[in-house]
Amino acid sequence: MSKITVPKGYKSVLTMYETQTAIGLLKRTFEEKLCLALHLKRVSAPLFVDPTTGLNDDLSGVERPVRFDLKETGKDAVVVHSLAKWKRMALKAYGFSAGEGLYTDMNAIRRDEELDNLHSVYTDQWDWEKIITRETRTADYLKKVVQGIVGAICDTLDFLKCRYPQLDVTLCRTVSFITAQELENLYPKLSPEEREHAFVKEHKTAFIMQIGDKLQSGKPHGNRAPDYDDWSLNGDILFWCDVLGCAMEISSMGIRVDEKALDEQLKKAGADDRRALPFHKALLSGELPLTIGGGIGQSRLSMLLLGKAHIGEVQVSLWDEETQKIAKENGIVLL
Repeated sequence: MSKITVPKGYKSVLTMYETQTAIGLLKRTFEEKLCLALHLKRVSAPLFVDPTTGLNDDLSGVERPVRFDLKETGKDAVVVHSLAKWKRMALKAYGFSAGEGLYTDMNAIRRDEELDNLHSVYTDQWDWEKIITRETRTADYLKKVVQGIVGAICDTLDFLKCRYPQLDVTLCRTVSFITAQELENLYPKLSPEEREHAFVKEHKTAFIMQIGDKLQSGKPHGNRAPDYDDWSLNGDILFWCDVLGCAMEISSMGIRVDEKALDEQLKKAGADDRRALPFHKALLSGELPLTIGGGIGQSRLSMLLLGKAHIGEVQVSLWDEETQKIAKENGIVLL
């Protein structure tokens, strides 16, 4: 059964229809500001891919993709988990140059997701990717991009509050950067999730860097697939959510693996069998551009900026009967 938390005295400041109108305004505004900040152009993207290409994102490696067969071809297709790899191939296909990038709407079904206020079976996000040079493949450039995204989010909130002055959401524009190892050193007795909560509660907006490799404790801060982010040049953007009293991850992103990083991370992950897949062969042979990219949760951002307590208030999904019952009793309108 999914978990649901009901904040004390919670009541949405927007009606059901006001919420729908605000979501549309939020999405249009943020897309415009994100494109200006990162120099992106919109493209169309797939809902499903051929599983033999190696293009689907394996996330932490245990999630099962939704698979179905195509009557006309007799072959299987899988619904994407994200477009981390596809975007890199698309940049090459479109002939983009260094400094240019793309963004697209990504919709996915994550059937194994543990459901709660922040997690749904249905995932929607802005997936973006941008070509960089070897010289900009650095932590400093990563931080610069993070600050651009956070600025676009805060500018969007300011615009929404002009249209809906009843919104009392506040965000911090100053990003506190910290590595996963520094976070473990700071809170050695806490779990990774508890560390994030403690740090973001104090700093309000944070970027936790270098996620995927083992820390000094012998465990990673979080699981990451070995074949898209460079574990030394990635991270998560988190904001403090006053409504729920917790850290909310809005984006997972990073500079992508080059040939060297992919080779090392495939070995560490015991995933050398992927080397034979078309995407991995192209990357290892230097045929793909160097890139930075990530995903920004559309429903998560709508929750945060509109002061919502549950992701079901800003997207349509499926929930167990107990969650529906508790939500209804407490004025949480699940779409």
